[in-house]
Amino acid sequence: MPSKEQILEFLQSSDIPAGKREIAKAFGLKGQEKIALKRLLKDMAEEGMIDGKKAAYHRMGGVPKVTVLRVIEIADGEAIAIPDNWSPDAPGEPPRLTMRELKDKGGKRMPALKRGDRVLSRTEETGRGWIAHPMKKLPARTEGLMGVVEIDGSGKAWLAPVDKRVRNSSPIADLGEAEEGQLVIAERVGRSDRSGVKVIEVVGDPLAPKSFSLIAIAKHGIPHVFPQESLREAEEAAKLALSSEHREDLRHLPIIAIDPADARDHDDAIWAEPDGQGGFNALVAIADVSYYVRPGGELDREARKRGNSVYFPDRVVPMLPEVLSADVCSLREGEDRAAMACHLRVDGHGNVTKFHFTRALVRIAHNIAYEDAQAAIDDGTAPEHLKHLWACWRALEKARHARDPLELELPERRVVLDEQGQIAEIAVRERLDAHRVVEDFMIAANVAAAKALEAKTAPVVYRVHEPPAREKLLALRDYLATFGRKLALGQVITPSLFNRMLKDVSDEGEKAQVMEAVLRSQMQAYYGPSNAGHFGLALGSYAHFTSPIRRYADLLVHRALVDAYKLEQPRPKNANLPEATGLSDRDRSSLQQVSDAISQAERRAMEAERDTIDRYVAAWLSSRLGEIFDTRITGVQAFGFFATITGLGGDGLVPVSTLGREHFRYEEAAQVLVGESSGTRYAMGDKLKLKLAEANPLTGALKFVPVDGEGQEIEPRGHRPPPRRSEKPAGKRMAGKRGRPGNIRHQGRRKR
Repeated sequence: MPSKEQILEFLQSSDIPAGKREIAKAFGLKGQEKIALKRLLKDMAEEGMIDGKKAAYHRMGGVPKVTVLRVIEIADGEAIAIPDNWSPDAPGEPPRLTMRELKDKGGKRMPALKRGDRVLSRTEETGRGWIAHPMKKLPARTEGLMGVVEIDGSGKAWLAPVDKRVRNSSPIADLGEAEEGQLVIAERVGRSDRSGVKVIEVVGDPLAPKSFSLIAIAKHGIPHVFPQESLREAEEAAKLALSSEHREDLRHLPIIAIDPADARDHDDAIWAEPDGQGGFNALVAIADVSYYVRPGGELDREARKRGNSVYFPDRVVPMLPEVLSADVCSLREGEDRAAMACHLRVDGHGNVTKFHFTRALVRIAHNIAYEDAQAAIDDGTAPEHLKHLWACWRALEKARHARDPLELELPERRVVLDEQGQIAEIAVRERLDAHRVVEDFMIAANVAAAKALEAKTAPVVYRVHEPPAREKLLALRDYLATFGRKLALGQVITPSLFNRMLKDVSDEGEKAQVMEAVLRSQMQAYYGPSNAGHFGLALGSYAHFTSPIRRYADLLVHRALVDAYKLEQPRPKNANLPEATGLSDRDRSSLQQVSDAISQAERRAMEAERDTIDRYVAAWLSSRLGEIFDTRITGVQAFGFFATITGLGGDGLVPVSTLGREHFRYEEAAQVLVGESSGTRYAMGDKLKLKLAEANPLTGALKFVPVDGEGQEIEPRGHRPPPRRSEKPAGKRMAGKRGRPGNIRHQGRRKR
């Protein structure tokens, strides 16, 4: 018989899951020896030496050879996971496993993992810790772990989800200190959904304005509390002295920072003046974050994990501690600041003919809001340096028109809160020339940064936007054919092609539909060390350089420029910080993993910001139920269509059952619902009046119902008029299973 130590050693060294059968085979056990082995394994389990089932044992405190893992964070571009079924009652902390790359059966690299992903993996314990080799990504669990406590008639507690994609409530096994109606965060208590959840934190009033962003932060797993180590390092970095001895002194230039009126940080500023030859000398000054956030430190590690700042109406979750993001790195009026300066020579046609980068010392002449800058230009009261900016922009605009980037009208919703945090206004943000001025200066600097690094064959974190995939173009071609319009796929697809297509549409309703379809055909932009161009901007090389306070990608570009152009600063005296400010060896070796991680963080932030705005809109509208709004259809499916309120936003569902008593047929190619008897059509881009029936601030979900010309609700399908006096009333509706009242969602469901 093997000893207990020999069995443990075998379990750890086995390449496959090892149960009683595999152990017996390995040690050549037969007959009565197998019975003795069974008793021995039982003793080892009772003594806490092994865990698992008879088909697959593993060392207690270890991880099964093949198991389901859940990704809990992305650290330095690597996914960190724990066992998905780890019991909260188990002793000690769950083992943390570093995930290797996820590949398909052909060995092709699959999209990077993100927080919350569940992955079937083969595990391995090494001298450096646990390693996981992903085998298959599993579907996400559909159980929301943030919700509102509800108590049913029998006194049982339920967690009502705040995610509109989650339909079912979860039983609460441990209510803790939570009370009915409170917003809480919970965790699972077992492997089965029926095991229920345990409340681990009480957030409070679910309808308090602050709750909307907290819901998004918790739902998307956004890191929002800085570790003490990174805060201490930020305080140390904030004390770094600035000197013009090793920096270009640009404090004499009237550099202007133009930002939103409610901006929390200022990381870019611009200046221009005529060069006397029909062109301009221009400057884009960007906060020199790389001077303060150095590779290898705790501050850098936390910034890399966050990837970017996340902006909500009531708060910002910054990438960097506020002592840097809102103070020392922020380009404030009248204060000396460290900057990375991009010097540009712009000719009369808007082409950038020369550029170079320096580390500089700047003093911002003015912090001015977009609206105020625009008003000064419009009424003729703008100072000369502001007029020079507009003149240089007019040249840059010529080059933009010649390039002909994709022009899509994408309205941005703006939520304005009062001093109590209550909603004062929700409106679509006005698009001004002032926005375009700053945007075109930033684009010029971003292009210059990419080209400057390419000239030195230095590492680049590109901002990549690939051309539409063929399958998306095929779907767009089929959709346009329903309008009698053609999209020839044999030609080179360019942004100009889409722009001409939109200009050819004179009808505003049809134009909105085509624009929506073109938008859906586009690929999602991402970060990566391999250049594939930027389709939307019609640029061959593009990198993000202009926002290092709030984007880690920009910080990496700054570090690469420091190395490539020898812009390193002398190490400050008495500073307990890493010495170098350029790219570290780790940055260089893991550029792909870091790019994947910050691309995921960006998508996470966008979803969280959009979810929060939806909740604010629903809260704003919750007191206006029954009102009729002008809306536009944004999406059509077989079960109904989605519409958004004109000038306000907030997508709401119109179920197909509410469209009338006739049957509606869904035509997938045209993305339209057609009434079989009346021929009534509902298509993307259509404008119509709808009545608001539901507005749920917790989920952000809206529901509309159609109305007729007199503003009355259309009689829904399946609605029975009241019986005539000569008729007998219909019998009572049958109760559902187990005596519950019948649920209309589960009755009369057809197979499709």
